[in-house]
Amino acid sequence: MPELNQHGQLVNDPVPDWHGAGVLTRTPLTGAWCALEPLDAGHHAADLFDAYALGDDSDWTWLASIQPESVEATARWVEDKVGDAALVPYAVIDLRSGHAVGLVCYMAIERMAGSVEIGHVTWSRKMKNSTLGTEAVWLLLKNAFETGYRRVEWKCDSMNVASRKAAERLGFVWEGRLRQKLVRKGRNRDSDMLSIIDGEWPQRDAELRAWLAAENFDGEGRQVRRLEEFRT
Repeated sequence: MPELNQHGQLVNDPVPDWHGAGVLTRTPLTGAWCALEPLDAGHHAADLFDAYALGDDSDWTWLASIQPESVEATARWVEDKVGDAALVPYAVIDLRSGHAVGLVCYMAIERMAGSVEIGHVTWSRKMKNSTLGTEAVWLLLKNAFETGYRRVEWKCDSMNVASRKAAERLGFVWEGRLRQKLVRKGRNRDSDMLSIIDGEWPQRDAELRAWLAAENFDGEGRQVRRLEEFRT
């Protein structure tokens, strides 16, 4: 709880023995429905090109990237992320097919602040209306909090209502709008900021685990209860 210091000033909660969060390494994370593999152009570019080819330019409107037009262009796009030391990039692997169907990264990693962002979220239409996106984000959240992070962020274009709603469904809390944060593809971008903090994580973890449980899906893979129904 906030308290008064020796000067009579209100100061915020102490964080005892804080020495920063751990290093987020490029190691695999595995769930029941999907796995996150360290991104690799040789292993994942062809699968990702095929997955993204099921969509069109409308899937890329609010992203920094444009839809790659070939396997080679996809490989170059992937290599840029793999070569960026500021990112921890993953391919999302559908465990049913064994193929990569999306891409996501840790970014904006601030170990001493205990803050990290889930970004570069590039799902393909093979992930639409499936458990894969939810489990992929759960795996990233779980790993980040277990590595000692106090805060996990989600930022999206303020026009990208679907991204904000997806984050709120997962339990991220809207914090505000960063006005004129970027110029992207020649247009202004205001960024909506959301987060989950460590004190909220045990409840969010329980909700996500309950929704992802095998018994919450029927024989055709349809959810029995919506994620929001597990929220108390």
